[in-house]
Amino acid sequence: MEQTSRPPRRPDRRLGLNVGRVFGVPLHLNGSMVLLAVLIAVLYGEFARRQLDLPQLSGYLIGFGFVVSLLGSVLLHELGHALTARRYGIGVRGITLELLGGYTEMERDAPSPRVDLAVSLAGPAVSAVLGVLAVAATLALPEQTVAHQLAFQLAVSNVIVALFNSLPGLPLDGGRALRAAVWGLTRDRHLGTEVAGWAGRIVAVGTVVVVLLLTLGDYLALPALPLMLLVAVTLWRGAGQSIRAARVSRRFPLIDLTRLAVRPGRWPPARPWPRPSAGTPRAGSPVPPCWSPTPPVDRWRWSTRSPPPRCPSNADRGWRWTPSPGHWAHFPRCRSGGTASG
Repeated sequence: MEQTSRPPRRPDRRLGLNVGRVFGVPLHLNGSMVLLAVLIAVLYGEFARRQLDLPQLSGYLIGFGFVVSLLGSVLLHELGHALTARRYGIGVRGITLELLGGYTEMERDAPSPRVDLAVSLAGPAVSAVLGVLAVAATLALPEQTVAHQLAFQLAVSNVIVALFNSLPGLPLDGGRALRAAVWGLTRDRHLGTEVAGWAGRIVAVGTVVVVLLLTLGDYLALPALPLMLLVAVTLWRGAGQSIRAARVSRRFPLIDLTRLAVRPGRWPPARPWPRPSAGTPRAGSPVPPCWSPTPPVDRWRWSTRSPPPRCPSNADRGWRWTPSPGHWAHFPRCRSGGTASG
């Protein structure tokens, strides 16, 4: 899956369990992975028990062994991303294994299209190598044995992971490769992300269509249908997040922070008002009209002083400027016409 780059966080709170380090990379196990492990162990255990005519307990033990082997394959896939990124000077915060596989979290994005392409294809390359080794082991081992069944399932799993992750659409690894290609051709990273995001939505729709066809043709077990549909939904949401992130990031250079920053101090009035002479406000002193600030930027939110209150529409109330600098006083018996009764 796509590697994420996030800003530093003070407390690193994760939903998963920290199980240690692999080659210096922190490894986290999400709670959803336990659900997937139990589901695969039960389904594959029943399949192996029927194929090899084994007792039920033996079938479940074989299913558990397959889950461990599959998690090892996913971990090696993510280590391919992590070690390649570290080779190019990109820090790696950790690897998380979850329900739909795993992801590698990095400290920053790739600095160039070439590095992005290398990091993206490292994971599928590792899965492809594991698939080839598992195929060789399947051909070498005798049939109708536990080792043969495990090798065959690992071969199928790794080949499917390598091919599926190579599809050109975010958040898959192939989508990152497509983004790197568009980035290298157009010199626009945001455009590459947006193109790969829309391609990811096409991949998500195609996944739903293929899953439904395989289910109707009895090529896909019915219990696996919800999991595959969850994969398609995750692809759609990940692609949408990539598209929105690209559109927002493209607007960052257009923000002029100097227009938003205002020197702390007393609020500036929209127009000068005559300040009364020293002394207590007297009856008949002028009451300013309703306040209507006109600057193009709302400076009041950025100043240390609160804005002056607006003149109330009720003619029986009003605000007046007092001798103290920057101070407004409320006169509740203000009559209509702009005079105070004192």
